Amino acid sequence: MATVNTHTPEINSAERRRAALAEVDNAPFGWYHVKTCLIAGVGFFTDAYDIFAINLCSAMIGTIYSKGGKVTANQDLGLKVASPVGTLVGQLLFGWLADVVGRKKMYGVELMLILVATFGQVVAGHGPGVNIFGVLILWRFIMGIGIGGDYPLSAIITSEFAATKFRGRMMNAVFAMQGFGQLSAAVVATIVLSAFKSAIERQADHHSIDYVWRIVIGIGMIPGAIALYYRLTIPETPRYTMDVERNLEQAEQDADFIKSGKFERIEDRVTQKVEVPKATRRDFMRYYSKWSNLKVLIGTSYSWFALDIAFYGLGLNSSIILTNIGFGSSSSKNPNVKVYETLFNACVGNIILSVAGLIPGYWVSFALIDFWGRKPIQLMGFIMLTIIFVILGFGYDALTKHSVGAFIFLYCLANFFQNFGPNSTTFIIPGEVFPTRYRSTSHGISAASGKLGAIIAQVGFARLKDIGGATGSGAFIKHIMEIFAFFMLTGIFSTLLLPETKGKTLEQLNGEEDPEDEFVHHDHEKHSGSDLGSGLRERKNASADV
Repeated sequence: MATVNTHTPEINSAERRRAALAEVDNAPFGWYHVKTCLIAGVGFFTDAYDIFAINLCSAMIGTIYSKGGKVTANQDLGLKVASPVGTLVGQLLFGWLADVVGRKKMYGVELMLILVATFGQVVAGHGPGVNIFGVLILWRFIMGIGIGGDYPLSAIITSEFAATKFRGRMMNAVFAMQGFGQLSAAVVATIVLSAFKSAIERQADHHSIDYVWRIVIGIGMIPGAIALYYRLTIPETPRYTMDVERNLEQAEQDADFIKSGKFERIEDRVTQKVEVPKATRRDFMRYYSKWSNLKVLIGTSYSWFALDIAFYGLGLNSSIILTNIGFGSSSSKNPNVKVYETLFNACVGNIILSVAGLIPGYWVSFALIDFWGRKPIQLMGFIMLTIIFVILGFGYDALTKHSVGAFIFLYCLANFFQNFGPNSTTFIIPGEVFPTRYRSTSHGISAASGKLGAIIAQVGFARLKDIGGATGSGAFIKHIMEIFAFFMLTGIFSTLLLPETKGKTLEQLNGEEDPEDEFVHHDHEKHSGSDLGSGLRERKNASADV
């Protein structure tokens, strides 16, 4: 009787796994990498547009639907905080689902939620039986769930398809689209307002503004609708196929897709599977019971939390900041003209802040992320932000009274070092440092921690900003800046918990490299009724350019 060599397939399986991973990690930069960045980046463009557009549209909505023509503090808070609350839920939910059912199966679902919820906002009505603020808050919460799903999905898909040497730049490029999204929201609002200028200035009830905010929010659907098809047709990442679905041969095909651009779906009767640790609740607890793993999750989560306290506290309330330093207010005696000029100045002010600080910071980070490293950039960013917020807080009165230009410069500098600093790296690092089976879940936990900081910033800013003065005075803003400085200081220490990820493969970072074949075990499985020796496979060709 002939003996069966069961050892050879195991050796071949381990070698094939490493070869497939190496094909991804060492791939030269090509068109598929560009497409991945565009597909993921357009989603982040849409996310940022939708999130920050409300900063401008809130005042417009108040002009039409609030008594006295001005949004109340609670209405403003509800509109601005609904999306972050939904985002927190979406980050946890979609992060978990992407590890359970797959990245591909969930990618695009979150964009559908965003599109449906955005359309719901555009057609929201107001009447005796329904308040438009309640309707908008509900739709913005649903939209937030979709936006939240985009964080772990886009980060993980980009990192798992990227080559090691430019992984940081690919992820940074995706995230940097936030800056263009925020800028576009301000530019679109400025253009639409200008188009309705004459109507707004001659109408006592300003009802033309109702068209303005609906158009501004509705335009945010266009890029998302374009990206939807490409998200739904993107293949599964080779790492998920190999290490979670355990389908080695399909993973090899998925890895080859990066070079060929052709996707082939394989249906195996006889499959050689890679036996790696399964994602279970017990294994999750075991993995994070080790301090070496838990400290990384704490580091990514708290760093993002501390950063978002300041990032969203500044970003979503930049119009309030500009108004308090005299940049957004109108001096016109004509009430109709004053309404238009106040809204217009707020839009222009946000354009200035985006161009002067936000966008340059993203792309300086892009240029240096794979040369200097993630950890040094994050440390430098937190240190600089601590210094800037100390100056802004303790020197607030002197700056706003005697040197408004210096205040605006420091404010833009804070935006610059947020993006050339922790705002970029807190997105990138969680997409690299965790094992494949928990990578999306852990990124979702980290991102949700950041969004918790954003919610605290929104609620705190709304309740604290006028303490010690009249409503709308912003008397407490200087102390809020001091609070931001404290959180930036704590971010320095949480960054020290993190490893440097520059130049390392994802498997080297999370212990899945398997240099001694200890991580991978193998099982040559046989489908019921099939012949192991025949190795017959049925292939279903689904060749398509994605």
